[in-house]
Amino acid sequence: MNTKSRRPNDEDLSLPAHRALVDRVDGECVLKVLADQLDWMCNLEGSLSAELVDCVHAPYTWTVRQVVEHCVDAERIFGERMLRIAAGDPTDLPAWDENAYADAQFGLGDLGDLISELGNLRQANLLLLGRIVPAAWDRVGCVDSHPITPRGIAWLTAGHLQHHFEIIERRCEISPQRSPV
Repeated sequence: MNTKSRRPNDEDLSLPAHRALVDRVDGECVLKVLADQLDWMCNLEGSLSAELVDCVHAPYTWTVRQVVEHCVDAERIFGERMLRIAAGDPTDLPAWDENAYADAQFGLGDLGDLISELGNLRQANLLLLGRIVPAAWDRVGCVDSHPITPRGIAWLTAGHLQHHFEIIERRCEISPQRSPV
């Protein structure tokens, strides 16, 4: 196993909510977990009927399309945070209001296009993580005054997507293949 991509410790994640998302993710190497989730993205899209994509399933308030758009936005934001912290940027990075982004409905495109964008962002983030030197994985930065490392963000990225995709699976009663065969 690559030690830079190992599971995060307490210095990598400071918020209990982040730790809870990460603790639900199986695996010891975040690079493998993130890469394996690429298959899940494609298989999830193929399992969703057109009727399910724009329905709000109580008790949720977002459509499946909005959830996928949210995952796209999160992947982009997590990537920027990993880059900036790995590079040693001392800026306390701002939080983002995911509900304001979802409510804006500024980018509700075709589901296939959203999944493609998500996959492309994930591939870009994997390339970024692959070139970060081991010491940079341990750099501590702040997001909304909370300490976090690129390693912590990488694992959070995996946990965040897993959280939302599992909700989609439950609410739409689908069971797509999650990892490569």
